[in-house]
Amino acid sequence: MQQERDALIVGAGPAGLALAIALTDAGFTATVFDAQPREALAAPPEDGRDIALTHASVATLRTLGLWQRLLPEEIGCIREARVVDGDRQDAALSFAPRGPGAERLGWIVPNHALRRVSFAAAAERPGLRLIDRAHVLRVATEPGHVQLDFETSPGLPQQLQGRLFVAADSRFSWSRKQLGIAADMHDFGRTTIVCRMQHELPHHDVAYECFGYERTLAVLPAVGHVSSVVVTADAAAAERLMQLSESEFAMLVERQFRSRLGRMQLLGERFPYPLVAAYARRFVGQRSALVGDAAVGMHPVTAHGYNLGLQSVASLVHALCAARAAGRDIGNAAVLAGYERAHRRDAAPVYHGTNAVAKLYASTGVPQRLARQLLLRGAQHLPPLKAAITARLTGRGGLQLPGAAV
Repeated sequence: MQQERDALIVGAGPAGLALAIALTDAGFTATVFDAQPREALAAPPEDGRDIALTHASVATLRTLGLWQRLLPEEIGCIREARVVDGDRQDAALSFAPRGPGAERLGWIVPNHALRRVSFAAAAERPGLRLIDRAHVLRVATEPGHVQLDFETSPGLPQQLQGRLFVAADSRFSWSRKQLGIAADMHDFGRTTIVCRMQHELPHHDVAYECFGYERTLAVLPAVGHVSSVVVTADAAAAERLMQLSESEFAMLVERQFRSRLGRMQLLGERFPYPLVAAYARRFVGQRSALVGDAAVGMHPVTAHGYNLGLQSVASLVHALCAARAAGRDIGNAAVLAGYERAHRRDAAPVYHGTNAVAKLYASTGVPQRLARQLLLRGAQHLPPLKAAITARLTGRGGLQLPGAAV
């Protein structure tokens, strides 16, 4: 079977579906392939991960009609962020929104909720086709078209042709390898344990990042007396933490957090995720592009992974819409080079800056501790730096489609 589509996208995660929805809303046709069954994509299980969203990301989600589908109890608000170093009780660095009408730094939403609403919105787009249980066998990019060979049943290969291929299948992307694009992978040797916890006292919509000398603890405000908790430790220590009973784990978190929220208890499971960052050496190839984690897989310490993924979607859609308006082929090398430049400009400082922070705070030596303290104190007393970080969180922007108002 062969059929000409504008875009063939591998990966029905939040970034891949956001791209497919944006393209179809802009008048393109798109087919998305994913190995999971449709039932799992429609009702993804809880995975413990909560996503911090900037103002620009929420604007993009509104444009795509995803934000409106979230339930009120799934949308947490971040009005202030505080960074605590070592054993200090007070915050070494704090951020709050500034300017007229600024009420919050951002929002926090469960990852499985974003996946659910993305699938629901995608299923309603007539120009979007989603092929589930798809095992992609081969990706061939030619000067005039892209051909993708796949199976949905063993021994029954099928083919589709398109004008552009997009890899959106995680930081360990199989598609990226098929395109011959190398990626710099950095294994931090650490594991993040994520979960939700209920607590006695209100969080007042304040997010905390506590850099302890044994482990890092992030506490992000969800709805009600509930917070998303992220504990990061070296792999061996994380394995021991996973073996603790629920009450022992809750007491450990409560103690490191200095009982700021009173008594704490687990809600549901704990989920461990090894920390591996990825940065593709190229974001484009012949009639092909990378978006989301396939392009840049971030360390979660600055909570910019999904936000950067949505930026990649916005940048690629902008480039393709501009190409169509100019009567150019969307798979043209010059068109894709424009996307490469735009996304590398967005991604490089965030990725390398985040890795530098992660390495600094993973170290327990005296020189590193001193550097941490100097860095935080310097940032706290440099209003332009704090203002720049706050502006990145609260600044306007996001995806704008032809004829759509954000």
